[in-house]
Amino acid sequence: MRTLDIAIEFAASAHQSQYRKGTHTPYISHPYGVAMILSSYSCSENAIIAALLHDVLEDTEVTEQQLINQFGEDITAIVKACSEPDKTLSWEERKIHTIESIPKAPLEVRLVACADKIHNLRSMKRDSQKIGPDFWTRFKRGEKEQSWYYKSLASAFSKAVDDQRHPLFTEFINEVKEFFG
Repeated sequence: MRTLDIAIEFAASAHQSQYRKGTHTPYISHPYGVAMILSSYSCSENAIIAALLHDVLEDTEVTEQQLINQFGEDITAIVKACSEPDKTLSWEERKIHTIESIPKAPLEVRLVACADKIHNLRSMKRDSQKIGPDFWTRFKRGEKEQSWYYKSLASAFSKAVDDQRHPLFTEFINEVKEFFG
């Protein structure tokens, strides 16, 4: 069995009882969507596999060692870099950590993180059109804070230590401008 197929089943099992925030949509649709975004940009198989697994350390009982055993050090390193390191910190502290880590992260980490944010943003846009202003109540932080976060991420993706400006980053920046102004 290919590693990609194993990752699909692993992620589906890890997220089996979870749903997207404020919806009845199975959570696994998110990692699949992130992986499809990366696939559409012909990203590496490691990045696509990491996209499928990007939330298992943060949001499930899966351990880092389980990921290493199943998928190896390289994929685990991408997943770990895309995960918030300390869920006990405040929302603001966790988001600042993410914003600050993006510019200096390796390209595959930035690609997975960017595709993750693109998929989240597209879901937000779709749901806000359906629900209207009440949409923002599903978040711990509302429209103002989400706008700050996504605009800050757009700025972070435009600054890379190696000056690699992947078209995916440009797409994210444009979608942030379109949604948040």
